[in-house]
Amino acid sequence: MQISESQIHINSLDEVTSLRRTMTLVGILVNPDAGLGGRLGFKGSDGRAEEARLAGAEDRAGPRMSQTLSRFVELGEKEVNFLTCEGRMGSTWLPREFADVETILGAEPSSAEDTQHAVRAMVEKEIDLLLYAGGDGTTRDIISTLQELDCEELPIIGVPSGVKMHSGCFAASPKAAAEVLSAWLDGDLLIANTEVMDLDEDAYLKGEWKVRLYAEAMTPSSPRWMQGSKQRMEAADESDIIEGIADHVGEMMQEDETLAIVWGSGGTLRRMAKHLGMSKTVLGIDVVMGGKIIASDVNETALMDLLNNHSGKALIMLSPMGGQGFLIGRGNLQISANVIQKVGISQVLGIATPAKLLTLTSLRIDTGDEGLDGDFKDKKYLKVLQGYRTTRLIKVSQD
Repeated sequence: MQISESQIHINSLDEVTSLRRTMTLVGILVNPDAGLGGRLGFKGSDGRAEEARLAGAEDRAGPRMSQTLSRFVELGEKEVNFLTCEGRMGSTWLPREFADVETILGAEPSSAEDTQHAVRAMVEKEIDLLLYAGGDGTTRDIISTLQELDCEELPIIGVPSGVKMHSGCFAASPKAAAEVLSAWLDGDLLIANTEVMDLDEDAYLKGEWKVRLYAEAMTPSSPRWMQGSKQRMEAADESDIIEGIADHVGEMMQEDETLAIVWGSGGTLRRMAKHLGMSKTVLGIDVVMGGKIIASDVNETALMDLLNNHSGKALIMLSPMGGQGFLIGRGNLQISANVIQKVGISQVLGIATPAKLLTLTSLRIDTGDEGLDGDFKDKKYLKVLQGYRTTRLIKVSQD
């Protein structure tokens, strides 16, 4: 996507350099370890990348950056230059159209310090925007460096690639990140503040959800393509509603004692389980059958083994993230495309109280499989249980 000197038709090297300085320069940065622990049921990948790879984890951040850049190419030529790191922090994942992109030194394996060093180097090169692939941890590393350099005004776009992504600077999907970048380069999007959330990693590993506002970041404003920050939405008087939803699910299990329910994470689903006498994993994925937890805090492999050996029906029960609307792809990577295909799209049931539904205009799906995401979009609506024997059809986001 870089304009070559042979295309410019000017003779002076100084003129070439001057022209490049007037063109937008976008930095591309990848945290190659982001998201590795998702399907394994890790609550994050920080410090566990080697363990995840030894357990068979596949790259997530790099391929998703490749999807973003490939889509960006499809959107047409732009007057823009790119700068990235050598190796797995950048150049490894570039499509062939980016063969001549300028690079700076990368690191393999990489660490948070390497991410921070790369950001410093890119700021020194005077990038106009940073496009990065990672999760909330990567975002905090980037923002802390920008704060140190007094460059908080530099806009960023996150390609969602981590296990958990609560911050508002992430696009809804890799392709959406390309749409945001393209629209910003065309001058169609303004830059606005968004929240960067700070999750207590130690508490999270113990199954506690403790999050606070860490900082603010600048990012192109697009409610259509950017996910927004996660919100905790729960009305004070919703206990009866949650108990009613739990009773409905309990009756489903009584009617079919062989029904295996893949029970997602989140406060609503945990309170439902408690009402039914089950002590559910706070942040993990459990499997329930006949009113009992038969598998706790499972990863993708354990889920597939259980489903392959199960002769009855199965149901995937998930609660969308408040504010963002993600039903699949944020904090529940164990429920992979393979798991969903095994159970069937028609057997995915959303759970949401009326208060949470007020924050949602549609349900977002990011399975990591473009074909399966397309199948959800073709379905157009998904069923959401919002009260005792009360369901509602909610649109599936088409973006």
